[in-house]
Amino acid sequence: MGYIKYRAVTKPFNFSKVIESKELPAYVKQYIREEQILSAYKTSRDHGIFTDKKIVLFDNYAKRKQIYTIPYKSISTLSVIFDENSAELSLFLNSGYPVRLKFIEMTGVDKLRLRIIYTCINRLVNDQEPIKMDMERLLTNDISLSK
Repeated sequence: MGYIKYRAVTKPFNFSKVIESKELPAYVKQYIREEQILSAYKTSRDHGIFTDKKIVLFDNYAKRKQIYTIPYKSISTLSVIFDENSAELSLFLNSGYPVRLKFIEMTGVDKLRLRIIYTCINRLVNDQEPIKMDMERLLTNDISLSK
């Protein structure tokens, strides 16, 4: 019996800040022209964008940029794990390769935003329409714990 080890498709990302669409650099916006941005995240130098069709990850290192595009239709399994101040979104692609996105220094509102993103992605992966209210909350950045 043989085993094949799959290494992660992307490097580990530790997103620490939610950013507004208008704060995104111009080069990032070029990759998401005809899509709606649901949420955008940032590390000290990298970006992660969730749109209504895909995830785009920007790995900036020195003068090198590596861009990963992950269409939701290429995701076979996903999970989210919440800890006290962090979370991890694990995606397994149809090819079997894993992608792990970590979110650190999270507030209650940040966790709620990630839960809504997870729910939308999960529905898209399963060929279902996302819940309109969830999409609206992400698109308008109307995320509050009181709802």
